[in-house]
Amino acid sequence: MTDIILSGCFGKMGRAVTDCVNSRNDCQIVAGVDACSGNADYPVFKSFDEIDIKADAVIDFSHPSVLSGMLDYCRKNNIAAVIGTTGLTDGQKQLIENTSESIPVFFTANMSLGVNLISELAAKAAKVLGNDFDIEIVEAHHNQKIDAPSGTALMLAESVNNALDYEAEYEFDRHSKRAKRAKNEIGIHSVRGGTIVGEHEVIFAGLDEVIKISHSARSKSLFAVGAVNAAVFIAPKNAGMYSMKNLISEM
Repeated sequence: MTDIILSGCFGKMGRAVTDCVNSRNDCQIVAGVDACSGNADYPVFKSFDEIDIKADAVIDFSHPSVLSGMLDYCRKNNIAAVIGTTGLTDGQKQLIENTSESIPVFFTANMSLGVNLISELAAKAAKVLGNDFDIEIVEAHHNQKIDAPSGTALMLAESVNNALDYEAEYEFDRHSKRAKRAKNEIGIHSVRGGTIVGEHEVIFAGLDEVIKISHSARSKSLFAVGAVNAAVFIAPKNAGMYSMKNLISEM
């Protein structure tokens, strides 16, 4: 049984994780952390400093401002960390990398198994098509999402870029200049509207043909499932950085 502390337990993703865990018999939530008030079937603390309950892993779907305290708590208590929070700075990502030297850390831009599979497919397509096809990435999310482009779009761009024979440059703002598309560009475009959960499309546009690889999330529950799977997977691991690729390889 994997004992989980859920950070951001009263948020939309936190509630989705709670529902997911309640449907399983291989894990349980033993505590939550949230600055807001709410009702839960487990004790909820305002901060990590207040927690007095042992656990095997922390799932964090809260806010970037919580990251440092959460990682410090996990490091001091030798607890695995699953990070699903988005909008992190480069400095915070470096902090995650440094912390993984002491404890197991599961960090990925998207907890969806499907998204990570299309990332692999896009990389394979780039190896075959990259020299002759223009590559564009389009992502769409709900109108409450703050960061743009999405971390997943950047993850897809990186996956594609690493597979190319050349170093591509990301173009986020093509409307601000009047010039033909450069060969080494990867265009990344953001759409915000309504209640779109998350849609990502990688477009390979060549001579007289277009190839599209896409993923559409219909609810937040699929991200919760991925995070819970990650917690169960990483809890017994040694210190290090883990991602969905590692989980998929052991499935």
